[in-house]
Amino acid sequence: MKSSLRSYILNFVVIIGLTAVSLWFALKDNYHEIMHLISSISWYWLLIIFLWGMIYVMILGQIIMIFARRYKKDYTYRQGLSNALVGTFFSGITPSATGGQFGQAYVFKKQGIKYSDGASILWADFIVYQTTMMVYVTILFLLRYTHYMTIIGPAFLGILIGYIVNVCVISILWTMALFPRVYVKLSGHAVTLLAKLHIVKNKEKTLAAWTIQVEGFTKEIKEMKHEKKIICKTVLWNVIRMTVQFSLPFFIAYALNLNLGLDKFVDCLALASFVLMTNAFIPIPGASGGTELVFVQLFKYLVGGLKASGIMILWRFSTYHIVILVGAFVFLHLKRTYDDEKYGRRKKPKDIREVDS
Repeated sequence: MKSSLRSYILNFVVIIGLTAVSLWFALKDNYHEIMHLISSISWYWLLIIFLWGMIYVMILGQIIMIFARRYKKDYTYRQGLSNALVGTFFSGITPSATGGQFGQAYVFKKQGIKYSDGASILWADFIVYQTTMMVYVTILFLLRYTHYMTIIGPAFLGILIGYIVNVCVISILWTMALFPRVYVKLSGHAVTLLAKLHIVKNKEKTLAAWTIQVEGFTKEIKEMKHEKKIICKTVLWNVIRMTVQFSLPFFIAYALNLNLGLDKFVDCLALASFVLMTNAFIPIPGASGGTELVFVQLFKYLVGGLKASGIMILWRFSTYHIVILVGAFVFLHLKRTYDDEKYGRRKKPKDIREVDS
């Protein structure tokens, strides 16, 4: 427990440090101009922008509720939102967002959904989200591929690599679902090789864990084939979720009176999606530092470096820092509630005996 706490504290320090460094790079040449640009925004637009990131999480809560009701009919939207906030919080403070699903599985268990069913919900959400995202981003690529290649130049190759990696990941997942026995066999050879290289210590345990993961994933895919209504609903909500997520820079630009025009709306969606794909290669809690720099580097081709820095500060605060803070408060509240319930259950028999005596 203490080691986990130290790890989270260290991650917070890393996040704060790298965020400070990225802000320094963004502000060092045009501090007064950028601050003047941000200060010119209307208070109501500032409120909308700061709440925008929460809308994304609220949609995620709706998606979780839809999947969770397959296992618990009375699962509420409030429970789904709490789960989404906890997952977002842990994803944001752990390297490569590895802690999000563990946090969600914990909350699912406390909400009356067993671990195996919670894992199935997370698998389903991951599959639908990744598939929808790649179709969404592919459409954006096809619409303006030549244009992005021209304005971004050689740096676009890095984005293209990120896109190809994401396509490969989702392709592997789907072929894994279609040919599970092949993957189990291949994983057996891979684990054996890693064991010989002394990278894997417990060959049997690792292979068993991998087999369980593949079988669980395959089972979820097969069950989802018969849940077309749920798939259609969650795909639609994911399209809305991504549009909300990727369109924020456009509306920040509008709030700053930059007036890009509707013809640049698709460009904003595409550039924001490119930032998301690049984040996968930044194995730092919250992808801090790298996210801010990539955002400015991409959006400067659209609005210029100074304005891109101003948009980035508001965008990052809305989509990351506020959501993380709210998620932290929700997790602490839930943890205290669950601990109180657990303590109450333990005390109850003793209290009854005292009354009887």
